[in-house]
Amino acid sequence: MTAASELEVVLCERELRERIAELGAEIARDYAGRSLAVICVLKGSFVFCADLVRAIDLPMTIDFLGLSSYGEAQVSSGIVRITSDLSHPIEGRDVLLVEDIVDTGLTLAFLIEHLATRRPASVRICALLEKQGAARRKVDVDYRGFKLPEGFVVGYGLDSAERYRNLPYLAKLRAGCAAPA
Repeated sequence: MTAASELEVVLCERELRERIAELGAEIARDYAGRSLAVICVLKGSFVFCADLVRAIDLPMTIDFLGLSSYGEAQVSSGIVRITSDLSHPIEGRDVLLVEDIVDTGLTLAFLIEHLATRRPASVRICALLEKQGAARRKVDVDYRGFKLPEGFVVGYGLDSAERYRNLPYLAKLRAGCAAPA
């Protein structure tokens, strides 16, 4: 496991669990009587998405879309590439896009434009985290877990060079504690 000295906890397990239950209930109310096509943006969203879909009491399908804009850096490159595409059509479906973190907005703006070409009935965004003051492109987040100040966080699916995804909480890496190469 990770040395506690490397990390500063930002959101604990209880806070995450409680907020995700609230998000699930809100989404279930908003989509009552309808079926959802949930799209989980890989890799960082997989833990959040798993907990979120269990908190949404609706019929749904779940698909995955792999995107990359960070590589092994702690800052988005601004260049988004699809690493794994959807396996099912979304035409005419109500889509809930599940994202781990909204940072610059560039990745989500790209993704929304990309999904629009597939003619879904609607697309709403559910993000666990939204960084304050980092947006380079405005994206409307319909369901937000938490707003965070600037800084790089890991845990609960989010990583630094593929490390720390397995932490059950969110944390900041302390200064000088970058993941090994």
